[in-house]
This record gives sequence, structure tokens and C-alpha cells, in this order.
Amino acid sequence: MNMVSDSLYSAGAKPFYYEPMLENPMALDRLDIRFRWGRYGIRVLHCHFRSFPPGFSVDYHHHSEYELHYIPRGKGKVILEGQAFSLQEGMLYVTGPGVTHYQEADAFEAMDELCLHVDIVPLEPEYQADEGAKQDGHAEWGQSTEIAEAEAFVEELAALQAVPAMDVQDAMECFLTAYLAWRDSRLGQFEIIKQSILQILLRTIAAYSTSKPNLDLPSRDMKSYRYQLAVHFIQDNYRRPITLESVSERVKISPRQLQRIFKEQAGTTFSEHLERVRLIHVSDELRQSDRKLEHIAESNGFASSNYLHYVFKKTYGMTPMQFRTRARLKAETK
Repeated sequence: MNMVSDSLYSAGAKPFYYEPMLENPMALDRLDIRFRWGRYGIRVLHCHFRSFPPGFSVDYHHHSEYELHYIPRGKGKVILEGQAFSLQEGMLYVTGPGVTHYQEADAFEAMDELCLHVDIVPLEPEYQADEGAKQDGHAEWGQSTEIAEAEAFVEELAALQAVPAMDVQDAMECFLTAYLAWRDSRLGQFEIIKQSILQILLRTIAAYSTSKPNLDLPSRDMKSYRYQLAVHFIQDNYRRPITLESVSERVKISPRQLQRIFKEQAGTTFSEHLERVRLIHVSDELRQSDRKLEHIAESNGFASSNYLHYVFKKTYGMTPMQFRTRARLKAETK
């Protein structure tokens, strides 16, 4: 294919962006690419590069799926539902289910085409997004937003007019991204190909659309978010001499704001939460090791064994050594 394609253009032409695909233009067609997007299944039937010699034509035909055509080089024409349109480099057109079309390269100049032929089908309920996660209070991880975006895309795709447009969003560049992921056997190549397919679809819609879909991205509860950031940082660094000021700097708010967030979210002060985390780890060490109290205090962020002794007795109503003795007696009687 590459020898044929190269012969269609003059030797002095500028480097062709999609040159790598000429080595194996039908490579992606051999892959069984299918994935879920929201409540739809996306199955790729064709994803390839093709060259039409001068004057070559593809007779009238239609598909029951969507076929997206892009012209990376050359010129020609397409007839969509009886209406003829000129094609040139940088253009695209979409043929939806049942749209009859005819393609033809210019009589004196070859025309290249990148083609994405996809089947988009609603999934059966058992394969759709798990609503149980919502009922159980589990995080959706962007699932509801993906569902909404997929629905909006399918609506816009079904409403597209059968007319060519300019590829103003560079959708066709994603063909090369997918091809190189396959050719180079990159880690995550399926995910790269999948995202390339989605980008082709979304950028194609954007080339036609003049309006913006009314989709609101999920927003954070910033107080809860900052509280969780602080809690995670404390859990990871409780052995170090961390302070309210150092943690507030990490979460990009003032110490006073962070103190207020701990009161609202946990009902404790920052210092109380920090001591609680450290004491939990101290308790585990007392149960599981014979280390001296001064070593345990030092490795868990306490300034001294005397201060640890004071805080531990105040919290648990017994000294650290009494706690160790009781814990071991309890373990022996089991």
C-alpha cells in the first residue's frame, strides 16, 4: 500500500504527517476494539488509512452504523443523499445509519482517507452502570458525568446533517496516535486507542456544533476535600514533627481556616486529631513489640517519653506499660 500511495503524489511534496500509517494502513482493523462509554457500547468496525488513485470511485452504498471520513491529503468529491460536495485536505464528513453516499477521487489527483466506522449500541441493563454504588453510598468516580456526556454525544451525532465540514478540532490526528500506540506496543495501548477513538468522535461533533451542551462537571465540597487532604497528610507523616502551620500550607489555606475545618468535620482540634493518630500507632507498637517507651515515643512523633506517658494516661486511663501488660494477658487467654 505504501508504494502505491507514494506514487500518487509528486516526489517533491512536503513530508506527510500520516506517513507512519502507510507501513500498515489496515493494522487497527485487525484489532477487536470494543468498550463501554456511559450506557453505550462502542464497537470499532474499521479504523484505517486508505488511498484512492485519481478518478477512483466507491459506488453508492450505506451502512446501518456510523462512518466518519477524513481527508488528510488530496481532493475529490462525495455525494450524500443525492447532493454533491467537493472534498479537499482537512475536511471530514459523517454518514449515519441509512445515509447513502458515493465517494470519488479527483480525476487528476489522488485522495487519501482516514475512516472510522463504529457501531454505537445501548447496552442491556445488566451491562449498564451499576446503580447499586449510589444506593450503598459508594463514590461514583465520575460515572454519572460520563453517562451524561455519552448521552449528549449520541443525541448530537444523531442530529448531524449529512454535509462535509472542516476538521477544525484536528480529529484526524487521533488516528496516528492510536496507530503509534499499536505499532510501538506501548504500555496501556488499549487505553490510548480507546481514548483516541473517543477523541475522534468528540472532536468530530465539535467541528459541526455551534452550541455548548449544558453539562455541569461535578464540583467538590471544598471543606471536606481539604479535610481529607489534611487527614491523609497526617496519616502519612505522623512520625515527623508536623504542625498546624505546615499542614495548612500543604492544603493551601490559613491555619485558622484549617482549625475551623477540623472542628466542623471531625469535632476535634488539629492537635487532638494528630495525637489520636499517633496514639493508635503507639498502641499497636505496645501490643506487638518490646521496644522501650522512649524509642516508641521518638518513632511516633512525640517530643519525649514523659509527654507520651502523660498523653496516653489521659486518653486511655492507664499508663503505656499497664496497657502493654493488659494487652498481652488478654492475648494469652484467647
